[in-house]
Amino acid sequence: MSEPIVYASSRLDPDMYGGGGGGGGGRGGGGNGVINISSGKRKTREAQPEECRSRNQLAQLLSALSSTTSSVYSFLLQNDVVLLPSQTLTLESQISSVSLSLSALLSFLPNPKSLQSISVAPPPPPPPPIPPRPSHCWFHRFLSDASSDYDSRWVDAFHMSKPSFTLLLRLLSPSLQASVPTLPPNYTLAAALFRLAHGASYKSVGRRFGLEPAVACRAFYVVCKVVNDKLGHMFEFRSDIGRIVVGFGWISLPNCCGVLGYGRFGVDGELLGKDGALMVQALVDSEGRFLDVSAGWSSKLKPDTILHQSALFCGVEESRELLNGPSFKLSDGNSIPQYLLGDSCLPLLPWLLTPYVRSSEEDSLSSSEQAFNFVHGRGMGLVSTALCRVRERWQLLAKRWKEECIEFFPFVIVTGCLLHNFLIKCSDPLPYENAGSSEEGEFPIYQGEMNESGQRTRDALASHLTRVSLR
Repeated sequence: MSEPIVYASSRLDPDMYGGGGGGGGGRGGGGNGVINISSGKRKTREAQPEECRSRNQLAQLLSALSSTTSSVYSFLLQNDVVLLPSQTLTLESQISSVSLSLSALLSFLPNPKSLQSISVAPPPPPPPPIPPRPSHCWFHRFLSDASSDYDSRWVDAFHMSKPSFTLLLRLLSPSLQASVPTLPPNYTLAAALFRLAHGASYKSVGRRFGLEPAVACRAFYVVCKVVNDKLGHMFEFRSDIGRIVVGFGWISLPNCCGVLGYGRFGVDGELLGKDGALMVQALVDSEGRFLDVSAGWSSKLKPDTILHQSALFCGVEESRELLNGPSFKLSDGNSIPQYLLGDSCLPLLPWLLTPYVRSSEEDSLSSSEQAFNFVHGRGMGLVSTALCRVRERWQLLAKRWKEECIEFFPFVIVTGCLLHNFLIKCSDPLPYENAGSSEEGEFPIYQGEMNESGQRTRDALASHLTRVSLR
């Protein structure tokens, strides 16, 4: 299941602490003894009864620990189809740790050659060569055992239902077959989803699907690329703006086209410094679907810098192809253009409305400003909740990545967001309905000048929200 594991149990040789023969120079020249090198001469002394008891107790402890570990390993092999993947991965890790500890303990014992016997538990079978359809791996047995469309083990294993898996396979199968012709498409997709869902190593994935780790790695990145290519249309900001506006209308945000926020995905190493991360700029709708995702920005950059360099900003400010729809007339006669909500770390723009911020501790917000900030804060929660749910469903994204893998990390993040949208369309339950806001950290408040047109739009919307709240 994991790395080849050695479990050792032994009976300790009663003579292991000393030379086996007689010969002089010290007290008790015959019988068991230990070497005393304090005087530079070879001296022996008789083993004390306490030492014998200690040896026997240590032998019994090692034997019991080895036997227990072997039993747990056998249990894992016999029940891996019915156990939760999180349980099998935890057991594998713990068994491996105990094995390493046993091996290390044996290596520290004096005169290990005198151990009378070593019994070794059978290690996990090595990954077989790449067959068209591995006949003894976990996934082959899983397919036979979890054949029902409503078997909850599909959600446990791949964090999606079997009907959703089947639909996704049908969409991606031609591309997967072309990219990895030696492997059935369902194996390629399932192996990648298992790693994404559980953060499993390539070796753990390989053992479950009958693959070499290198093949499991290739399958994972092929699936990420194909998902980006084939499901990219599920970022619907450019294609379904009408639905988006209607959705925000139901939560008292007329003519709103999305909520813009930022997430941090941890990266270890010196490149990004201590607590370094890749930044993600995400735009979501009222249902928590991602509308636009820009990933791969250094955490050393400020959010407003990321915004100005993004394709989203270019599409609004330069090409004018985004947020160019009709204005919405409020009940007091004022009109507001299409806009996005943004956090206080961003500039106030005609199309990007940020919250009111007190200029000093002594200042207070008016009732209309408070009404706006309340609705604005509820909207911003959509971004953090969406990012939190992506991490909860795809636990590989909740891990800190190694610096050498940073080049691929943005594609994996976008893959997780696209699959999140796909599963919402499939009506799969959202993970952990009580998932709270993700811990993205605080960003400093933007200190630049405020746009006058943006101020007028925000004030008009704040007055509208005050009137709505009084009805």
